[in-house]
Amino acid sequence: MGGRTCPATTATIRRIRTHANRTREIIIVATTDSAEQKTRSRCIRFDRTGGPEVLVLGERALSDPAPGEVRIRVTAAGLNRADLLQRMGRYPTPPGFDESIPGLEYAGVVEATGPDCFLRSIGDPVMGIVGGEGYSERLHVPERETIRVPADMPLLEAGAIPEAYLTAWDALERKAGLRSGETVLIHAVGSGVGTAALQLARSVGARTVGTSRTPEKVERALALGLDVGLVAGDHASDDTTWSERVLAEVGPVDVILDLVGASYLAGNQAVLGRHARWMVVGVPGGRKAEIDLRTLMSRRARIEGTVLRARPPEEKALLAREFERVVVPRFERGLLQPVVGKVFPAEEAPEAHRLMEANRNWGKILLRWD
Repeated sequence: MGGRTCPATTATIRRIRTHANRTREIIIVATTDSAEQKTRSRCIRFDRTGGPEVLVLGERALSDPAPGEVRIRVTAAGLNRADLLQRMGRYPTPPGFDESIPGLEYAGVVEATGPDCFLRSIGDPVMGIVGGEGYSERLHVPERETIRVPADMPLLEAGAIPEAYLTAWDALERKAGLRSGETVLIHAVGSGVGTAALQLARSVGARTVGTSRTPEKVERALALGLDVGLVAGDHASDDTTWSERVLAEVGPVDVILDLVGASYLAGNQAVLGRHARWMVVGVPGGRKAEIDLRTLMSRRARIEGTVLRARPPEEKALLAREFERVVVPRFERGLLQPVVGKVFPAEEAPEAHRLMEANRNWGKILLRWD
């Protein structure tokens, strides 16, 4: 049976003065059966590929939400390295998204609902991932792909959760099956996904080993709870001394969360334990390198790649619903916390991209819409 069909619903937030000269916010809800309405939305876009300087503040028009969609008034949008590649013309968007507007995640408030929406109401704080256009003040998102924000968490902090934690949790727990007592090696432990993986691993009782090219990031990861931290060589080098130190410190590992790629391939093979699971999530260190298949065979290990952006809607909806049920409560119990690096006003997106390109950030870089 189909659900109810209703006109699009919108909300306007107004500030009023009370008798004590205090300010209150009220939400005015309106429904309409009239012709489709257009809503203006600011966005960060580029009209040509290139460096950070091509990012500019623009505007676009949004129609009413379609059946099963909600419109989000975005507070924070997280930066990801895929955004840099998209800006340079090296990472195409999935079909249906404007390739000139980067962005893979958001946190904000439901501003309007389309027909056949049952899960969310106007005013609900939500977060999630999108295939593109995340650098927008307003977004249309399938309702089932939204995730409720942990109770009492500011939206700005919630903006640091979706891509990092969904990626790390999906790779470590859903795919690799990381368990209590196992040892996980996390490369680029100071990145958004790295700090999320560190906390998720600790929350299930696993021992954590992390690498970073930057000594300061290793120190901050240790302060966050990392058990063993190692400074590794540059992604462009073939340095494998970090693998010798892993074996000396903890021995072979059960799970590898690989956020580097080809340049660490030899070292990863050296530290694989029996029945190890090697999850490939990022490849800034290159896509191609030689692998000894006998190593995988003798240790009965496996390699698996994963990416969120290109998954079909039903799979993304299932991921969102499970994440809300399994992981959001861990934030509410204090087992996990978003790691916010630096927050930029949305119009300063070029500076935010420069910071990420320089690899100077710790945790998540966010764009803020005021």
